[in-house]
Amino acid sequence: MSSTVDYSSPTAQFAFDINKSPLFKKNNQNFINILGIDQLNTLDNVSLLDIYLSKNNVIEPHYHQNAAQLVYCISGAITVSILNPYTKQLHHYPITPGQVANVPQGWWHYEVATSDNTHIIAIFNAPTPEVILGSDLLKLTPANIMAHTYCLDEEQWKKAIAPVKPATFIGPPVDCNKTNEHYPIQNSFNQYACQMYTSQAYSHQYAYCPHQYEHNKWMG
Repeated sequence: MSSTVDYSSPTAQFAFDINKSPLFKKNNQNFINILGIDQLNTLDNVSLLDIYLSKNNVIEPHYHQNAAQLVYCISGAITVSILNPYTKQLHHYPITPGQVANVPQGWWHYEVATSDNTHIIAIFNAPTPEVILGSDLLKLTPANIMAHTYCLDEEQWKKAIAPVKPATFIGPPVDCNKTNEHYPIQNSFNQYACQMYTSQAYSHQYAYCPHQYEHNKWMG
């Protein structure tokens, strides 16, 4: 097994307290700690995020451009939602302690905590997990480009995304004044039949599978 890690170096580190490495904190119940090669220099192509969530909190839609992700549930319950770019289908995987969900590299996904005191570990096959966040895409893409590309009213688009904060990580924000009464929980949805389209630009067919979510009131 080859490795670029110099295990004989006097600066080689073999232990670390991940509690001392915060990545993002919303409040005392919702926060993320990070472990990568910058924190533990003997790591070899592995890293992780240590994530704590309370019920209804969401790891915002995002993708990891440099690694696949294995989500392991330690406590509580969470639903991992993954958009398959090959089938254009959105899949939902509820997991509880001892269960895992796998997210291939570069796939759009998000996680919703369905229980308080949820604790998960996200493990990556890269020395440092990189991420492209949905909030960043929304805020950094020029409004005139979005409006022109998708035939939108530019001012309405600006108004719609005005509350979005870059690097949200865990939503909804603490200052959100909307209720969860009609949260679009993914446990109940209707999936319509896929329609086949031909892409002239890429000379292949792909399936487009629109989903309609029922707005159900959270119980408990």
